[in-house]
Amino acid sequence: MPVSLPVSLLVSLAGPAAADTTWSVVPANAGGPDGRSVIDLELAGGQQVTEHVAVTNRSTRPVDFAIDANDGYLTVKGYFDMRPSDAVPADGGAWLEVPERVTVAAGATSVVPVKVTIPQNATPGDHPAGVTASLETISGQVRVQNRVGVRLNIRVTGDYVAKVAVSDVRAEYVQSWNPFASGSVEVTYTVANAGNVRLVTDNRVLTATLAGQSDWSDPSAARARELMPGGSRTFTARVTGAWPLGPIGTTVTAIPSPAGGPLPGVAAEQVAVQATVWALPWPQLALLVLLALAYPAVRLIAAWRRKRIQKLIRLHSRETPQEA
Repeated sequence: MPVSLPVSLLVSLAGPAAADTTWSVVPANAGGPDGRSVIDLELAGGQQVTEHVAVTNRSTRPVDFAIDANDGYLTVKGYFDMRPSDAVPADGGAWLEVPERVTVAAGATSVVPVKVTIPQNATPGDHPAGVTASLETISGQVRVQNRVGVRLNIRVTGDYVAKVAVSDVRAEYVQSWNPFASGSVEVTYTVANAGNVRLVTDNRVLTATLAGQSDWSDPSAARARELMPGGSRTFTARVTGAWPLGPIGTTVTAIPSPAGGPLPGVAAEQVAVQATVWALPWPQLALLVLLALAYPAVRLIAAWRRKRIQKLIRLHSRETPQEA
């Protein structure tokens, strides 16, 4: 069965049977590589344009590469990938026309034309796609397809909508059993792109208790990974400094912005969703119970010790002879 590897703009190693074969695929013009990392297109319905990709064979023998165009998507971690080559494209990939194969001499580069035709009735917004050069190898009983490709960001002109939705907000209080330390609130939520253009979101989580507020914002590069139209990603945040004083209000705010730069006249509104989790101060209550039990216990022990000492004094007084 074919195995599809993630699309990359870097040089890719082939499978075990062709370990000495390496190649790269980059955006190009008719003359060769043009320095771009991706191909960005903004076209109207019915418009047509020819782009190019350059396939460089870095091995010491000629290689016959299969050329494939298909729809693009984002993995659960937010990385760009393409549908398998045996899948029928249903969106932007169906608008690309490429040659089936190209043979590249050892150490040489071949420029492959990519004809892009936008349907007259194409919906406005982003339609991700990609073009790959692949080589198949056999490993045991498994056929492995090694793919290296170029991403195409195809945007059809029209009414752009930048909109996100936040759902499935779940908050859980994580108790600290140290009565003198606060706990934390673990929040899981899903952000979906409900518009028709690629978006990135700045996600923030705010918790509020009787003792005050704590907030969290994603400090990692993951927040810069985009959301495709119709796509979604699930995030997890841990907000520290939350004391268990009853209800803890949790607010998740997603602040979207168009990926790749602003769109004039297109405003993306932030969305906030609230949830509440209850947290009871069990460690603090346990400490109070221990203190309540310790006080009478200490008094009982102190009274017993006094009686013991008094008894010893009386015994000592009876055993000691009195002087005349």
